[in-house]
Amino acid sequence: MTSHVEGFHPDLPDADGDSPALPLRTRVHHIRADALDGDTAQSGGMRRFAAISGRTVGSERIWMGQTHVAPATASSDHHHGASETAIHVVSGHPEFVFLDDSDGAPQEIRLRTSPGDYIFVPPYVPHREENPSPDEEAVVVIARSTQEAIVVNLPGLYVLGHGDDAGEQR
Repeated sequence: MTSHVEGFHPDLPDADGDSPALPLRTRVHHIRADALDGDTAQSGGMRRFAAISGRTVGSERIWMGQTHVAPATASSDHHHGASETAIHVVSGHPEFVFLDDSDGAPQEIRLRTSPGDYIFVPPYVPHREENPSPDEEAVVVIARSTQEAIVVNLPGLYVLGHGDDAGEQR
């Protein structure tokens, strides 16, 4: 049987002020859609909301949340430090832009996505998200391999040097 309030086991006390609070890592957490935390690292043109983080649930090796990109806008160029980032497109058709030099010269690559698609961004890879739609917000769910949302805003895109692990420009 589960509690009707939060979906927790009925034998666990709720942290309602009358019971001592349980440590964050001793129970399953339910983060409601209307309880996402907007106090996260931001990039221009985007709104990020944390669901799973060290602060919200005590996670140590993962961060997860939503990003909303308004119609006809783009994020700032940025990377996510040492964090691996996985992205699931929920709505809209966001585009992910980065530079690639596998053909010998840096060129801008634009990945156009649809709902249900996934994107993987390796650590330190400079990129930006764009929403070319004039009237539809793009929403994605993001998971990162660090407990907090690391966002390092950049003055522009560059190709990550082969063997670089600190995001140095070439």
